[in-house]
Amino acid sequence: MRNSVRKLRSLRGLSQGQLGTALGVSRQTINAIETERYTPSLPLALSMAKFFEVGVEEMFHVNESPADEQ
Repeated sequence: MRNSVRKLRSLRGLSQGQLGTALGVSRQTINAIETERYTPSLPLALSMAKFFEVGVEEMFHVNESPADEQ
């Protein structure tokens, strides 16, 4: 799953640690989300969307495979 977390965080001038603190998670969690090694839980994804004032679907994008496009 691709995401726009790094872009949104950078636009706000926040470090990974600052975003993690604001959301109640570690800097490592933010890093793992940004590098797409971890997909956040629904509650965390909703909290992130609320924090950035965007819809969840604007932040997270499902990777579509050719089989998905049929």
